[in-house]
Amino acid sequence: MTADTKKYGKEQQAPNIRDQIAAALQGIRFGSVEIIIHDGKVVQIERKEKLRFDTKSASDK
Repeated sequence: MTADTKKYGKEQQAPNIRDQIAAALQGIRFGSVEIIIHDGKVVQIERKEKLRFDTKSASDK
């Protein structure tokens, strides 16, 4: 039994890594996507998104 089988069960299939990375990148404007690799295998994908606000009003210019 592989680690994927243990985590996802026999009926569930492990998600496609490329699709997961593409999904993490989808719609991000500011931030980062970090891919964690152990023993040559992707084990985690982290998405950090920043929300930026323009704090200057029209009267400040």
